[in-house]
Amino acid sequence: MHEPFGEFALLLLIAAAVGAVATRLKQPVLIAYIAVGILVGPAGFGLVKAHGQIDLLAQVGVAVLLFLVGLKLDLAHVRHIGPVALATGLGQLGFTIFFGFLIILALGKGVMEALYVAVALTFSSTIIIVKLLSDKRELDTLHGRIAVGFLIVQDIAVVIAMMAMSAMRGAGGAEVWEVAGSLLARVSLAAMAMFVLMRYLLPRLVAIMARSQELLLIFAIAWGTGLAALGEWAGFSKEAGAFLAGFSLASTAYRDAIGARLTGIRDFLLLFFFIDLGAKLDFSTLGGELGPAVILSAFVLIGNPLIVMAIMGWMGYRKRTGFLAGLTVAQISEFSIVFVAMGISLGHVGVEALGLTTLVGVVTIALSTYMILYSHPLYERLAPWLGVFERRRPYRELAVERQAHGTPRPDVLVFGLGRYGERLARRLAEAGVTVLGVDFDPETVRRLRRQGLAVRFGDGQDPDFLESLPLTEVPWVVSTLPDLESNRMLLHALAERGYGGEVAVVARDEAQGTALKRAGAPTVLYPFRDAVDFTVEHLTALLSRADHGANAAAPAEGVAGGHSQAPVTSQPA
Repeated sequence: MHEPFGEFALLLLIAAAVGAVATRLKQPVLIAYIAVGILVGPAGFGLVKAHGQIDLLAQVGVAVLLFLVGLKLDLAHVRHIGPVALATGLGQLGFTIFFGFLIILALGKGVMEALYVAVALTFSSTIIIVKLLSDKRELDTLHGRIAVGFLIVQDIAVVIAMMAMSAMRGAGGAEVWEVAGSLLARVSLAAMAMFVLMRYLLPRLVAIMARSQELLLIFAIAWGTGLAALGEWAGFSKEAGAFLAGFSLASTAYRDAIGARLTGIRDFLLLFFFIDLGAKLDFSTLGGELGPAVILSAFVLIGNPLIVMAIMGWMGYRKRTGFLAGLTVAQISEFSIVFVAMGISLGHVGVEALGLTTLVGVVTIALSTYMILYSHPLYERLAPWLGVFERRRPYRELAVERQAHGTPRPDVLVFGLGRYGERLARRLAEAGVTVLGVDFDPETVRRLRRQGLAVRFGDGQDPDFLESLPLTEVPWVVSTLPDLESNRMLLHALAERGYGGEVAVVARDEAQGTALKRAGAPTVLYPFRDAVDFTVEHLTALLSRADHGANAAAPAEGVAGGHSQAPVTSQPA
């Protein structure tokens, strides 16, 4: 009983230490996790024996990862990805698969291994790219939005590829058309089931679960892992089932809140996937893969950005936009490793393919991270040679800029839509101010949306949820959250996000206001004190008006009636 627990504790300590070194070197921590797996595995010190437990956590981590990818694939977003994201994504996929396949065959690999590795080379890491662009505050830029668009195209492609490869499991000597027909039939049934669930069942079910933050989180994990298991049973794969589970919730109002709460769990569980991967690497086979890995790494680092720049330039974007977006595909992703690992489990390829893919992943992820971090200085150096990737008049980018200038952005973000926050949002909207409200009460969110207010469901204290909000160009954030600790956490999350606008926080009394000032709130609002001051002024004005009216009426009344009114005195009780 104690041995697995001790191994897990040791693994986490080593992963934390090596991850700290990787962070210091500005490297993604997944490289550190693979290094930890090598260190503690048979090729290293052989410290880990609980392989079954680690493998189970690794499988759950992959399911959560695919669930989150599906969760971000909102149908409305898919419709507005635009021609550039679709053309760039499909163009890069076709280019990399075709030329990668030829290169791998030329390196002496078999057809099936060449196919798997070539497909694996097409996938860029959505997680790493989004994290890097977010850290650089470039997620809402034109090249950032385009990059996220074609990353979504890649994510769809990897799930289709997983479905196609898993359909071959047990196909034996079946004809290609039989396998394709079986796959089409299963996909059709899955699509119909998803339509029924998304239309009639899931909206009501998720609304019930959203009444409790903890219950919503448990439901999301249960739904993701449940459909992952069902997907494997239906002849697809766990990965495809988990993706469909996330996609089925992507159009709900609770998508951002679920995604924010699952991010940390995903990162924790993926730690075990990469540790398990590193522990399974056979260095006796890796030695012979160094040469091919270098060639394929150069192909990914140079070829993928070039094809993206060529397509974007042809479609009417500036060379700078094409270059910055192209750098985001200069690496392969964790999906590439998951994809080849699935090929091993299906018996299509051997461990040599996994070793080759992993080496290419480590090299390209490490180098492309630096390329993205220093993308602007790199562009300044290369700009004179990039003119071939730009039309004389980049018409599409000019059109996008004109459209962006006409798109209204919120003037104020209001966190907390209780009685005070709701009235504040309403009055601001009536005054012509563009307001976006945020609240974690699903009933409030639904009610205010029906009444025409722009409201998002989510937790303002969660930095991952703040990433989904348009903070970059919003000049004011107002918090009407009721308790001191919630406001402190929101202020901390805004600071971590690098928010540079104005922040105002509501305080109940002077003591809470002082504490909020210490926590970094630049502006503190006192609604109760202000309400009392307004009430006193209003009542004073009414009393003064009444006194003037009484004084003016008394003489006239005396003359008219011939009587004088005696003064009224108060009697002691």
